[in-house]
Amino acid sequence: MVNQLLNGFLLAIALFLFIPTGVLLVECLAATLPRRRIEQEPLMARPTIAVLVPAHDEAGGISVTLETVMPQLTNQDRLIVIADNCNDETAAVAQASGATVIERHDPERRGKGYALDFGLKFLAPQPPDVVVVVDADCLVAEGAIAKISCLAAAKQRPVQASYLLNQPTKPSPASAVSILAFTVKNLVRPLGLAQLGLPCLLTGTGMAFPWSLIHQVPWASGNIVEDMQLSLDLLVTGYPTVFCAEADVTGALPQQKQAAVSQRTRWEHGHLQTLLSQVPRLLKGWLDQKRFALLAIALDLCIPPLSLLVMLWFAALLSASVAGLTLGFYAPMTLLALEGLFILVAITTAWANFARHKLPLVTLLSVPLYVLWKVPLYMAFFIKPQTKWVRTERDLAKSQEL
Repeated sequence: MVNQLLNGFLLAIALFLFIPTGVLLVECLAATLPRRRIEQEPLMARPTIAVLVPAHDEAGGISVTLETVMPQLTNQDRLIVIADNCNDETAAVAQASGATVIERHDPERRGKGYALDFGLKFLAPQPPDVVVVVDADCLVAEGAIAKISCLAAAKQRPVQASYLLNQPTKPSPASAVSILAFTVKNLVRPLGLAQLGLPCLLTGTGMAFPWSLIHQVPWASGNIVEDMQLSLDLLVTGYPTVFCAEADVTGALPQQKQAAVSQRTRWEHGHLQTLLSQVPRLLKGWLDQKRFALLAIALDLCIPPLSLLVMLWFAALLSASVAGLTLGFYAPMTLLALEGLFILVAITTAWANFARHKLPLVTLLSVPLYVLWKVPLYMAFFIKPQTKWVRTERDLAKSQEL
């Protein structure tokens, strides 16, 4: 009886992990299909655009970001920097770069959501056709602003650009694997969903919204992954996000260990909290509305951060292998071995098609060390999950690296 319960328990775990590993494989393989063109409705004219740049103590590098945005704007467009609770020269630097600067001081309500809400209220008397959100530490590729803005205006839906990280001059093994994981999450998987005709999640920067939509959204929140939550809220109400792989936005991977840990903690704790709270909501919405997109994003959201997925799979495989070799329970072990193949094929396919040009093959050999580095981060989630927004400290040489 005990042996049967153990076998059932291990098989249940194997079946549970089949969902995220299977969905990951499908998305990564779909991303390699011949690129489907996004059909755009013809526009009579380029929409008026307002670019919002929320910034908290970004004096050291914001001018580099603004230099990539300004040439893409016309006389009818606006560039607004929200200097949010700043203690440095962010406002002065942004103003010197040609941006309109509005300052916000509210130490009790901190976070990107509050800053964007402040910026939208500033725009309300003379609203643009489209609002674009760009983080203060990003570079915007030439033409990206127009691409995502015109698509947002044509579709009347939110649009997400491809948001990736620049590779440091001398990346550590952990940095290289982090960039690969980021590429899978922010480019490969959204592209795979787009190839299947499905929406994606917002990733925080390089986002475009029609004014008719964004001014109705409650931005004033301290949610640590406000972009992910926003895309789910919009999806449920009938406004799924369009992925625009042709528009590129890049950021910098923190090289200071403490900054890197802080950034990953905020992202991944927020992801896990959203997974636990929003997947049931999406599944209920799918049953009520009969919209397949809700089920698709629920399944996509079920994929935890890659390092955690590998960690869970390995622990389950080890347990199933011990049980299989000692008690003859081969079904869980066999299924988990298949799921390991899913992960391997998904990651190698993503690397070969989207990261081979910048990350050597030996990067994949560093995955086990990267997973071990992340163990304390996930342990912290079960002990004391992060729930408040914390700014990631910038590298001192940020502007030079970008």
